[in-house]
Amino acid sequence: MKTQSNIIKLVKMAQSNNECAKEELLLMNAPLIKSVIKRFVGKGVEYEDLYQLGSLGFLKAINNFNDEYNVKFSTYAVPMIAGEIKRFMRDNGILKVSRSVKTLNIHINKFIENYIIKHHKSPSIDDISREFNLSNQEIVFAMESNQQPLSINMMVGDDGNNKQMLIEKIEGETLDADLDMFLIYKIIKTLSERDRKIIMLRYFRDKTQKQVADMIGVSQVQISRIENRVLKEIREQVQ
Repeated sequence: MKTQSNIIKLVKMAQSNNECAKEELLLMNAPLIKSVIKRFVGKGVEYEDLYQLGSLGFLKAINNFNDEYNVKFSTYAVPMIAGEIKRFMRDNGILKVSRSVKTLNIHINKFIENYIIKHHKSPSIDDISREFNLSNQEIVFAMESNQQPLSINMMVGDDGNNKQMLIEKIEGETLDADLDMFLIYKIIKTLSERDRKIIMLRYFRDKTQKQVADMIGVSQVQISRIENRVLKEIREQVQ
């Protein structure tokens, strides 16, 4: 069994167009790819096609991985693998979400919003599970069904200004969209409670700066300054 350091070496070799290293990584991580694609079996895409899509997502993970992200390569690869499959299924009209799951997703988002306002931090999956008396797996499925509450495609604007996506405000030399979302999520989790709350309310709850200022108890000018500072910090870490 290879250590994380050995895996990182293989990844760097693969990033230098070493085809043998790519093949070794694909072979070594075949169980990982299969474990991810299991959730998509029986949903309109042949198993072999799912595996090919998963492998494509895995190769994207290889190309974009940086050990400075401070996560295991396997942890980093999972959302890339799943994202490639989800994108294909959405583009082809295969991935559909039931009304009940969409409704649950809305209720979860409302609970998260109220929890942040009351406790000044995001709730854990366990907190949400207890609130809705559902398993962690059911909660995660509902939250992922619409890529909420962590959607970098959320449109936000103030007082008639043109609305803009969070990803548009922070990206420079853009990476793969799934990678961007993964990195932004990791960065947001490292923010102070106040900064994280402001970004969550602004970009994941679609609140105006005035609304956030009233919730936080500061001026709208202060919210604008904090938001710009945090977005700059995120941009520097993503690039």
